[in-house]
Amino acid sequence: MTIYVEEETKIPFSFDYKALIEHVINETLEKAGCPYEAEVNVLLTDDASIREINKESRGIDASTDVLSFPLAEYGSPADFDTLEESQPEVFHPDTGELLLGDIVISVEHVLAQAESFGHSVPRELGFLTAHSVLHLCGFDHMEEAERTIMENKQREVMDALKIYR
Repeated sequence: MTIYVEEETKIPFSFDYKALIEHVINETLEKAGCPYEAEVNVLLTDDASIREINKESRGIDASTDVLSFPLAEYGSPADFDTLEESQPEVFHPDTGELLLGDIVISVEHVLAQAESFGHSVPRELGFLTAHSVLHLCGFDHMEEAERTIMENKQREVMDALKIYR
């Protein structure tokens, strides 16, 4: 498993956020049933930068808490069965790892939402990481049925890691 965490913000966390991100990514991939070693890129940034990324990539001129940029396309959530045959380009040519994609998280949103929701900053960062990794695995929440499945997976991850509200 290769997890790259890059920081483009000076806003500090007061805990080992890299270890938390790694634990959450690993657990989320296990709960999603990912059969591969994977590579994930995580960018921690500020509201101004995520707003720019959101505007460029989605045409939405607003900051947000997290953005997900999956590399693979799935027929259904976490359908890894045909990736090697149908999308060989999503596997690293040297390591063989599944290139899941990129996650962008606004540290400002993490801090504000933790306070707003009345839970810890590690819980909020963990939740947003799990949420985003599920998107990288093809999960979505646009339809009610999809939303329920995704929320249940998020809850499974958070409960397994004992990260509670």
